[in-house]
Amino acid sequence: MATYTLSELEADIRSYTEVDSTVFSGAVLSRFIGNAENRILYDLPMDSDRKMATGNFAVDNNTINNPAGALFVRAVEVFDSTSATTGNSVFLQKKDVSYLREYVAKLTGPSGGLTGQDVTGQPKYYAMFGGATGVTDSTSGGLLLAPTPDTTYAFRIYYNAQPTSLVTSTSGTYLSRYFASGLLYGCLTEAFGYLKGPMDMLTLYDNKYKQEVQKFAGVQLGRRRRDDYTDGTVRIPVKSPSP
Repeated sequence: MATYTLSELEADIRSYTEVDSTVFSGAVLSRFIGNAENRILYDLPMDSDRKMATGNFAVDNNTINNPAGALFVRAVEVFDSTSATTGNSVFLQKKDVSYLREYVAKLTGPSGGLTGQDVTGQPKYYAMFGGATGVTDSTSGGLLLAPTPDTTYAFRIYYNAQPTSLVTSTSGTYLSRYFASGLLYGCLTEAFGYLKGPMDMLTLYDNKYKQEVQKFAGVQLGRRRRDDYTDGTVRIPVKSPSP
């Protein structure tokens, strides 16, 4: 299986495009690589980006920060104790902020609200607000909870995170090891777009990129999410030859 380090990928981009480092400097290629990685990230969420964060709620605080680098939250698990290794757990139901406001208002009366009078207990619902930024827990966005925690319940947040770029992890990343061809074609699409042609080469590598994404998606969203025992073996229909 072909793999890439940063220097190997840079060399191949220059070789495929026949453009040397006077035009395609390291800084320019870093942009191409970052843009290609982001395109892959949003085209195809991968298991390698799935993370888990643990913590404890603060008493009488109905918000928590997003985990570091979180792109989106997939689930929130809450335990009926202060430790994630003991007690029973339940998964919170994800709702909109408006639902939480209505829920709290109905429990506390007309004056109720997430910023005023509130009901406390073990949380049942959560809603997203703001967005994660930077590489540390985001204070500009996070999760709203209802009811407001009445003790320091332990929780786990399951989420997808922004992956490390090959530009910073120069010896290799998940993409450069397991999706090297797709990463290369994504970078070449960026490169020929930067050069403003030839358009046939831009179209060629963009189509190659899309083909590789479809194949890789079959692994990430198909085979990695199934097993033969519970789902059965995938059978591909084969057309019989015409008589």
